[in-house]
Order: sequence, then C-alpha cells, then structure tokens
Amino acid sequence: MQPGGTECGKSWRHVGRGVGLALSLAAGLAAIQPGGANAATSAPNTGGNQPSSSGGKRCTLLVLATGGTIAGQPNGFSAVGYKAGSLSGADLVASVPALGHLAQLRVEQIANIPSQDMNEAVWRHLAARIHQADIHHEACGIVITHGTDTMEESAYFLHKTYGGHTPVVITGAMRPASATSADGPANLLAAARTALAPQADGRGVLVVMNDQIHSARNVSKTHTTALQTFRSLNGGVAGWVDDDQVRFAQAPDTRTPDHDPLYDLPGHDLPRVDIIYVHAGLDAQPVEDAVARGAQGLVLAGVGDGNAPKAVLEALDKARAKGVLVVRSRRPAEGFTNRDVEVNDSARGFVAAGRLSPVQARLLAQLIIATGPKGVGEVQRAFDAE
Repeated sequence: MQPGGTECGKSWRHVGRGVGLALSLAAGLAAIQPGGANAATSAPNTGGNQPSSSGGKRCTLLVLATGGTIAGQPNGFSAVGYKAGSLSGADLVASVPALGHLAQLRVEQIANIPSQDMNEAVWRHLAARIHQADIHHEACGIVITHGTDTMEESAYFLHKTYGGHTPVVITGAMRPASATSADGPANLLAAARTALAPQADGRGVLVVMNDQIHSARNVSKTHTTALQTFRSLNGGVAGWVDDDQVRFAQAPDTRTPDHDPLYDLPGHDLPRVDIIYVHAGLDAQPVEDAVARGAQGLVLAGVGDGNAPKAVLEALDKARAKGVLVVRSRRPAEGFTNRDVEVNDSARGFVAAGRLSPVQARLLAQLIIATGPKGVGEVQRAFDAE
C-alpha cells in the first residue's frame, strides 16, 4: 500500500489531467456554499483512516452531499409536498447505521439545494474535491448524494472531467426522507457498497439507483415519479447491487483519446451553449434569440433523428456563418442521431450527436469549445468518440 492510502484492494494509480486546476478550484470555491451549506460537515464517526482491530487501516468512504429529494422534508403544500435539500449529509448517513459497518465515514456538505438549481459552480466544487480526494488517497470510494432532476447531467460532467481511480458513485431518491417508504437509505447503502467494490475501479463515474448500476455515459431519468426512473437506454445497465453483492454485467472500458476521452476544465466559466427544443410550427426566433444572447453553441433537440422545420434549419445555417457550433441531437429518449441522413450535415457544417442526449451533447459542446477553436471535422470526431 502506498503511503497515505487505505487497504481497499484497489490500485492507487490515477490519471492526472486537470488535477492542478482542480486543486486551485478547490481553494477558490471553498467559500462558495450554495443554499448556505457548510463545506465540511462531518459525520460523528469521522476520523480518517482509523486502525482496525487487526492493526490495519479501515477503508474510508467519502460522502459529498448536495441536497435533493433524498434530503427532503415536508413543505406543507399538500400531503405529498416536500422541500428538497432540507437535511444535511450527516443526517442522511446517520439514518443508515449499516454504512458504519462498511467503512470509516467522512461526510462533507458541498451544497444543499434542489437539483433543478444545480449549476456550474457546484459542479466545479465537486470536480475539484473528487480530484483532490483521489490524488491524496483520502478514500476507497466516493459517494455523492444528489437530486434526481439533473443527476444525469452532473454525472456526465464529472465523468468527462475525472480520470482518477477512486470510484465515484452518485445516488439520490425519488421519495423524500420523510416519506413512509423512502428509497433514499437503500440507495445510499447500495451506492456505498458499489463505491467500495474493487471491481468499480476504472469505470468512471457511476449512478446507483433502485439497486441498478449505470454508467454516467448511458443513464437518463425516464419517469417523473417511479423508483425505476433511471435507465441506460442506449448502452444497457452496467450492473446490480444484489443484497451485499455488487455484480457488474460489463467489463470496464479503457479510456483513450478516441474512446470516452477526458477533458480539462478551463480556468474560466464554460461557454454558453443553448438547447433548441423542436416542436411542430417552431420558427427561427429561438435560434436567433440564443445567438443574440451570446450562445457559442446550439444543440438541436430535434424531432425524429434530429430534424427541424425549414425555418429553423435556415436560422442554424446563419448561426454557423457567425461561427456558432451547431450540434443535432434528438427528442426521442432512445436511438442515435446519425450524420447526413435527412439533414445534409456535411454541407451545412453541423455536427451529429450520435448516442448523446441533448443535455449530454450540450455539456460536451461546452467542454470542446472551452479548449479552443476547432474545425467541424474535429468536433464530429469528438462526438463519435463518445
């Protein structure tokens, strides 16, 4: 075991891209506490990697709390109404005593917000913290508690900017902590088991909900209230948590520049990229407004395989002429947006999103634009690598 590590049965190699920047972000964002959250709230049994009775060191599980329904409490609006982000991460951990049998626990409150208020500042704080925890071997696994509304976006953002080997698992709940049949405690326990599993190493960021394990590359929320709302539509579920067993159905991918590559976070805000949601009768106005507001990229949530009315396509042509990146994605939940089918992408200078949903395509476009000017061919290859 390397100095400062813990006995987890995992290798402590890490990919160092973006680490220096992440550490500087950690220092710069330490004072940013959306929703009045405390950045370093610890669970009662926090204490680092404490020696076990056998003389070794216990694994540490790092829990980073951001709020969400999992931390929800009644709001008085109705019999089922609740306010997300009401409980602390320490409260959540205390409600699952079994977690203490798995590892030494450390809880930090990154934010305490409903996930509809999730934003780039919190993403950067999370990215910096997980990079820091990985390079300093602070934990065997990291669990992030999060609201479900934007969970897939946070998971994909972190997946594209984190190259470490400490497993990172995001979880949440569809029912608030105050519900009679709250799913949060079971999801938190399943996420902890996954984060501590040796076979989770090298899989990037994972989402664990309802005893299913999903890759951040594939997962989407598909139902407003159902417990089984998260599905991996174009890639299949990555595995399951079966009682105390973590079972993966797929071998981990090897990340290369040509397959699921990593991106460095810039020192400035990510560029503005807007999503244009297509419907019958849509005109050019949303495209023109987005460009006027300074959008450097536009993602088309198109009908069918990413199509749009003639007026919208012509407005996108004008946006391209001004240097705005245009990416075609699709409204349907499943399927791929293929290049040069009904829309002549090659002639128009558009990029086809392939397997990516509109929200994923938006995030990837932001990361690509942030790294500097690129030709359409290079951007298309980046999307194809997903």
